[in-house]
Parts: sequence; structure tokens; C-alpha cells
Amino acid sequence: MTPIPALVKICGLSTPETLDAALGAGADMVGFVSYPRSPRHVDPAAAAALGARVAGRAMKVALVVDAEDETLAALVAALDPDLIQLHGRETPERVAAIRARFGRPVMKAVGVAGEADIAAARSYLGAADRLLFDAKPPADPSALPGGNGLAFDWRLIAGLDLPVPVMLSGGLDPENVAQAIRLTGVRGVDVSSGVESAPGVKDPRGITAFIAAARAAFAAENQDAAP
Repeated sequence: MTPIPALVKICGLSTPETLDAALGAGADMVGFVSYPRSPRHVDPAAAAALGARVAGRAMKVALVVDAEDETLAALVAALDPDLIQLHGRETPERVAAIRARFGRPVMKAVGVAGEADIAAARSYLGAADRLLFDAKPPADPSALPGGNGLAFDWRLIAGLDLPVPVMLSGGLDPENVAQAIRLTGVRGVDVSSGVESAPGVKDPRGITAFIAAARAAFAAENQDAAP
């Protein structure tokens, strides 16, 4: 069986300098947030300028939250993303509709607080191309749907066997990403606030350290799995 590629995603990039840091360190995916409430928000024009710097060196991910088709159309036209990440309350039907309308693979983020959330994620199988397990946001209505620096109990997805690729997010940083990979066995990790010096302000050194730590952990897992 061909092993699933190990992927590292840096999300919420908003400046050329931090994007270049992620690309230079070897990020597999770079995420751009289109959500005005987020400190990481970039409008379509800014997304287009940043996306042009990627030049095929990584997958471009457009992150939206319960976006209308008009908003999605403008972002897709500007960024030409390789993947659309849905980080809101999108139903399986809405996920499937976005995937069909825009002709791009879709990753659905699922907020996790307990086992019931893992079970609920299965409803997206057949609609989403990938699943991202993130910490469920606080009940506070002002809380963002992601990027809160919170972690869930990673044991909930340890050894989880699903027919689509899975990524882990929520509370990851350069110091704990190796532990998260060892504990869960995931082949994809996603970080945003864990490599920031302030909300929305990415730290190039943190980005480089995170990618290096994740790569080392994935390499160790591959060695452990070798016959």
C-alpha cells in the first residue's frame, strides 16, 4: 500500500515575508483566510498578490467560514486555490455543493470536544475530500471558529481510520507537534496561532521551527512503521 504523504500546512498567512518563510521552510500547504472577523483576514486582491508568490511551490488553500457563493467566486477567481477549506457550520450538502460548483477539492474542518464530534465527522464522507479536526471553539459568541490556540484531547483521533486524508489542528506549536503526531498517527498537521507573536502576526522563526519539528516527527514515524 502506498503511504499517505505527510503534509504540513501553515495557515493564516497575510504578508509576503511570512509566506516566503513558509515556502522557504518547505510547507506543503499555505492557507489564506477570507473571514473579516479574523485578524488573519486577507481580501481577494491581497490573496491574489500572495498567491502569485507561491508559484507552484505549495498547495494554496482558501479558508472561508459559511461563505456565500458570491464571496467564494471572488476568492477562487483571485487566488486560484488548490483546495477550499470550509471552517464554519457548513452541512454535508453545502460542502458537496461547493465542491461541485467550484470544481476544487474541499477540506471540511470539524470542531472536536468529545467522541460525538468524531462520529459526526463521518457525515462528511463522500462530500469532503479531506477532514481537518480542530478544537471546538469556546461557547462565547465572540470566539473565532478556529485559530484560538486551543487543543482538544488528541487521543480521540488516535489511530482513526477514515477513507479520506485527515489533518490535525488546534493548539499545535513547534514544541508539541511531534507529540501530537506520535500520539495520533495523523499524516497532516495545520498551524496558525501557534507560530504567531501576536494575533495575526506570524513569526518566521516559529514557522521554520514548526515545519522542522513536524518533518522530524513524520520521519521517525516512517522509520517505526518500516518492516
